[in-house]
Amino acid sequence: EVQLVESGGGLVQAGGSLRLSCAASGLTFDDYNINWLRQAPGKEREGVSCIRRSDGRTFYDDSVEGRFSISRDNVDDTVFLQMNSLKPEDTAVYYCAAVPWCCTGLGCAWNYGSDYWGQGTLVTVSS
Repeated sequence: EVQLVESGGGLVQAGGSLRLSCAASGLTFDDYNINWLRQAPGKEREGVSCIRRSDGRTFYDDSVEGRFSISRDNVDDTVFLQMNSLKPEDTAVYYCAAVPWCCTGLGCAWNYGSDYWGQGTLVTVSS
């Protein structure tokens, strides 16, 4: 059974930092790009960051560029999202997904059955 489990969410003040983790099991980790997405109440889901499996290249949405950093540990099959200088508008449920191609911004979608998702972790940034 494929499982992706996010952790590290919580409540933080604006300007603070959090580090999200995404632990994968049940799949060949190296076969997938790992995407972080978020969805705030009443808003569309958006791709925040992705790390490509083939070369480790990283991608960021403009809204988080320079503040967030994604990395992966292929030994432990874990991907991290370091989030610094957090803003209230970063408040959302954050999901990690093992995906066939990377996506940032709005409209991220993959063919049915080609992607695997975690259950999400809530990040709340207070002003």
